[in-house]
Amino acid sequence: MFTVFARLGSVLMFLPGFGESMFPMRHRLAFAVLMSIALAPAAPVGPQNLDEPVEILALLAKEVTIGLWIGLTARVLMSALQMVGYQVGMVSGLANAFAPNTGSFEGATLLASVLMMAGITLIFATDLHHVMIGALMLSYEVFPLGRIMPGDLAEQSIRAAARSFYIGIGLSAPFYVMGLVLNAGLGLANRMMPNLPVFFVAAPVLIGTGLFVLVVAAPHVLRAFLDGFAVWFGSGFSF
Repeated sequence: MFTVFARLGSVLMFLPGFGESMFPMRHRLAFAVLMSIALAPAAPVGPQNLDEPVEILALLAKEVTIGLWIGLTARVLMSALQMVGYQVGMVSGLANAFAPNTGSFEGATLLASVLMMAGITLIFATDLHHVMIGALMLSYEVFPLGRIMPGDLAEQSIRAAARSFYIGIGLSAPFYVMGLVLNAGLGLANRMMPNLPVFFVAAPVLIGTGLFVLVVAAPHVLRAFLDGFAVWFGSGFSF
């Protein structure tokens, strides 16, 4: 039971949707305990003949490390939506529109918080959280009890960060094109009409166009994110 809680409890500290800072710590701890009790009979964890305290602490440390790696790597993948929100805010002139911490760190932009909240909502609306819980049980096949592979963990962490960056850049591409076209057009208009107050004209145009493109592209952005997120959990924590 304690070994199962060591891994699952560590995962739920950072797992998107379950480990959000908006939930009180006591509620998250109680949920981790209940989930560990519910999944312990199905987990391939038998009785451990460990007499020395050092052996017990070493086993728990390995399980906590694996759990933290799964939760933090999932959070890194989740940050792809946050990156898209920042890029949209920069292109559309809303980079200074800050919002409360909602699934991201302090100082998040409004658009980043909206996309993060939408992503967390869709995790539960599409039953992706069932895939996540199933992947936690699959983790005992990928990482057997008491065995840890630091080299593989580091390599997969780098791949997850690269994948998150790739998804974020790819999903931000429409907004880069929009910003390039609008800024080039406003620059040409300023050259043809030097008296045109281009900064006063550009701000509402960029904000309005950016929000319009976001409304059109948001379903595709969220679908692409959910597909990549589900692939990582369904493939045994690898790309």
